[in-house]
Amino acid sequence: MSRRPVFKFRLFVAGQAMNSLHAVTNLKALCTQYLPDRYEIEIVDVYQLPKRALSEGVLMTPTLIKIAPSPVCRIVGTLSRTQTVLDALGV
Repeated sequence: MSRRPVFKFRLFVAGQAMNSLHAVTNLKALCTQYLPDRYEIEIVDVYQLPKRALSEGVLMTPTLIKIAPSPVCRIVGTLSRTQTVLDALGV
């Protein structure tokens, strides 16, 4: 029996901006429903860590980066189109 992979996400947000709050809520809901006990989420606020965002090539928020499993994937937006997001992330 093979272990199912753990999905690792990094979500870049702009403080408490409405789009950023929606992206956080949508990502957590998606993970809870489709990846229970198989995900890690790191949230990076570009207002607090602007150099980190730039070093990772993030120019717009919210931006989600799927770090693992491969391949790495980026999605910009509120993550509200669930099926599109799932397809893009390979879930």
